[in-house]
Amino acid sequence: MKKKLAVSTLAVSMAAATVAGLPLNGKGLAQQLGFVNVASAATTVTNAQLKIKLATLFANLQPADWSKLEAFYKDVNALSQSKYEGIFAPILGKLQLSDTQTTTSYKLFQSATSVVYDVYQGDFAAINRIQTNADYTNLLNAIAVKAKVDDLSFDDFVEFFFGTSGVEAELRDLLKGKTQSELQAIINDPSASETLFEQAYNKVLNHTTGSQKATTVSQAVYNLDITPTDVKKALYNLDVEVPSAKPAAQALAQAYIRAFGLGVADPTGNPGPGTSPGVTPPSTDVSVFDASKLVTITNGKATVALVDADVIKAIQALAAAKKGTTLTINLGTVNATTVEVPLSKAIIDAAKAYGIANIAITFNGVTITIPVSQFDAAVTLTVTKADPSVATSVTSLKLASDVYEFGLTVGGVPTTTFKQPITIKLPLKNTDGLDKELLSVTKIVYGKLQFQGGVLDGEFIVEPRDTFSSYVVVENKVSFNDIANVQSWAGRQIQVIAAKGAIEGVGGGKFAPKKGVTRAEFAKMLIRALNLENSLAVSTFGDVKKTDWFAPYVAVAAEKGIINGRGASKFDPNATITRAEMATMISRALKSVNNLKDSGTTATALSVFSDSAKISPSLKDGVAFAASKGLIIGNAGKFNPNSTATRAEAAVIIYRTINFK
Repeated sequence: MKKKLAVSTLAVSMAAATVAGLPLNGKGLAQQLGFVNVASAATTVTNAQLKIKLATLFANLQPADWSKLEAFYKDVNALSQSKYEGIFAPILGKLQLSDTQTTTSYKLFQSATSVVYDVYQGDFAAINRIQTNADYTNLLNAIAVKAKVDDLSFDDFVEFFFGTSGVEAELRDLLKGKTQSELQAIINDPSASETLFEQAYNKVLNHTTGSQKATTVSQAVYNLDITPTDVKKALYNLDVEVPSAKPAAQALAQAYIRAFGLGVADPTGNPGPGTSPGVTPPSTDVSVFDASKLVTITNGKATVALVDADVIKAIQALAAAKKGTTLTINLGTVNATTVEVPLSKAIIDAAKAYGIANIAITFNGVTITIPVSQFDAAVTLTVTKADPSVATSVTSLKLASDVYEFGLTVGGVPTTTFKQPITIKLPLKNTDGLDKELLSVTKIVYGKLQFQGGVLDGEFIVEPRDTFSSYVVVENKVSFNDIANVQSWAGRQIQVIAAKGAIEGVGGGKFAPKKGVTRAEFAKMLIRALNLENSLAVSTFGDVKKTDWFAPYVAVAAEKGIINGRGASKFDPNATITRAEMATMISRALKSVNNLKDSGTTATALSVFSDSAKISPSLKDGVAFAASKGLIIGNAGKFNPNSTATRAEAAVIIYRTINFK
């Protein structure tokens, strides 16, 4: 539903827009602010979109600029109604408002011109308060009647000022080809700025009724006989009565030039506003935002006071540089037991809007990477380094890291389960004498350990988690008393995969290496080994109950297309899988995780197997892919595609998969 414009009058709207420094930028402002299809009545905008774009502007304001805005904010709020009426007499005289309506327009002018400062202070609701104020809406309706136009709305003003045929578009055309120095000269010369505005405004007013470029507002202004000269006189009066207006407008105009890259390079090499000539800014890693100076510690708890505008500027810079889709917020070394990092909704929305998939928080060697697309509210991450006894009280296994407790709130609500896994990267310690290949990230739940695996990355271990709890890295040595016959070709692989928690014994210290693997068992092995767990996935198979131990693994495997049912609603979890089926599942999983494509023709990859003709046509591509990547090998020149896969064979192929690069 359309919301009526929250600006006092047509003229006051134009004055407020000009005084507020609405941009002379290289793209349509409506697009910059998130307006869609600005030349039609379908134009819409959300507060989230406004927050992103306003924050981009704020990020490009210098500290001294904010003192200018504050001065203007205070002066406008101290402006008496009589002075307001004197300033805008050239326009108010044309509108012939009642005393009550004039008072409403006065209040609305104060609201409109203070919005930028209010929003910077975090009061985004100021925009909504203007849009939904009944008195302001009634005033606009009354002006529409006087102007003999129907349904004068916020959309109409967006089109008039920022549409493809609007004032801002005409200003852009007038400024086309200007150098940075010329732009700066225009900003610094009020008369030049006013002349440009008058020219642009006059062009739009010439698009009157019947013209393809005509707007509802241009028709209304034309009918009300409000001329560019009227506006120019009002702005001159404003500059005289409120001297802080001009510096505020100039500061915002300069910020827009910095924010949106206006102007072409000067022949003399002048880098433009905001940069010292001849000085090359220091190069920085645009993927890292240094927040170390924003950390405060109280009673052992560190909190980070992120400024939305600054983080959003970093997001925008990373997106523009096209150097990855993860912004890392670096807190540096933090000497506190608990660290709390709030990410506002504005930051989350900005990341999504600019295509930044993840926000990573790093400190003391710990990194938590958060996929943002799953969240529509503010997120707060909490990390606490717990006492080692949290782990040593429940296990005698050797610890290879500190114990960490992770917590997350979404919209203020504690959340422990995520649709997209959050990746934790933990620094290792005390690893001398430990078998690093047997290290596993371990979840501590109700006094028991759950081995989650993890991938070694130098002196770190990385593990995606779809749930949060307490975690520690341990060396998990697992031994079985029945694997002697397969020790030479599968012994180490069984030990490593068991250490990662991807495969388990059958009880009594036995592994049963020659036993066939069921479809349910292999689904779990594969999903656990590749860190694809998603506790929110739901199975659609009629023979898989929610309470079955394999249900979450089957659900994820089916969701990702790794495994198919044996019918529309039948999974057949207890049936054994063949070697060809196993190879196909591995291939599908790797393609899904790594976005891989077939590396050669199926015939070429399968030519090494003398029994390739026995492979089911539906499985040949999968077997060929696995063979081409060295994930499967034959025996005496044969692949034996229809033989039941054994647990030992499954361990070997899973081992090769997790070490695939």
